[in-house]
Amino acid sequence: MPSLPETAWFEIAPDWVCEVLSPATARLDRAIKMPIYAREGVKYLWLVDPDLQTLEVYALDTAHDAPHWLLLVTLEGKATVRQPPFEAVEFSLGNLWG
Repeated sequence: MPSLPETAWFEIAPDWVCEVLSPATARLDRAIKMPIYAREGVKYLWLVDPDLQTLEVYALDTAHDAPHWLLLVTLEGKATVRQPPFEAVEFSLGNLWG
């Protein structure tokens, strides 16, 4: 994005979205937001669940009539993370849990 827009929103979909799930938002994030992100062409989606200490990594599959999410991996606890679109960066998932 060459410059920030004057509006409070972006019209260009990001390549990556990360949602931090909570009991109050998990249903909204999964049932409402995930299909919207797929429709808009977000290529990668990470769902972080601090309560379960998990990371779900999804990639957008556009090979079919309607785009949908493919679960690439579910990591937990202190697993090493090196996942798209950040394969060049490695970190311990445990760093998120304090």
